[in-house]
Amino acid sequence: MRDTLLRGVISVGLLALGLAATASLMAQTFPQRPGPRDFILDEANLIAPQDRAEIKGICDRLLTEHRIPIVVVTINSLARYDASDIEAYARAVFDRWGIGYKDYNFGILLLVSAGDRKARIELGADYMHSKDETATMIMQEIIIPNFKRSNYSEGILQGVRALDTMARGLPVKTPQAWWKPWVTLGLLALGVGVAISLIRSGHKGWGWGLLALIFAIVVGMLLAAARGGSGGGSFGGGGGGGGGATGSW
Repeated sequence: MRDTLLRGVISVGLLALGLAATASLMAQTFPQRPGPRDFILDEANLIAPQDRAEIKGICDRLLTEHRIPIVVVTINSLARYDASDIEAYARAVFDRWGIGYKDYNFGILLLVSAGDRKARIELGADYMHSKDETATMIMQEIIIPNFKRSNYSEGILQGVRALDTMARGLPVKTPQAWWKPWVTLGLLALGVGVAISLIRSGHKGWGWGLLALIFAIVVGMLLAAARGGSGGGSFGGGGGGGGGATGSW
């Protein structure tokens, strides 16, 4: 009797949770789906006209050549559409609009919620999480850095370029920081100076002293790394959900 009652309570609880989840999904509203080859819905007015034209060109070529659509959506806030979680809402928009094809489900959605300062890359089911790492890199190293500088249009454009590269199966490269070439030139100049000093003055010149200092620093770093190797790591028992990547700024 007790077991029967317990099973009944559990069944009722699961039914209530299911009904609540269904009601939550039904309460959500959705933006008007763009045309079949419009690719962009910019409700938050984040995309500059010239960038819009380039984005549409990129998306049009990818769809024509590979049957892979990239759809870009910007909204003012999730609350406007009775939503709170950008990952769940991006998945809902993706499914509601039917992005991609049943027999070739490689569509891509880039959803940006300006007011919530959140963005989501949602991938079609056929990616099977194989591009999660690349999507995360695109989000965290290309899109979000631009958004933090309020370069929304440029961030979306660069993100679409990278997503196009990813969809074509090519390696995605992150933009090089402006200071890196100068650092490289500085190191080359320093190396030339050290070589000249060693040739002219041997161990009495400043080049020899600089090499000794660099050697001491490297040895110190290696010893510190050996002592500190037992610190925290990247794998702490976390879990994941769907394919894609989420970012905030």
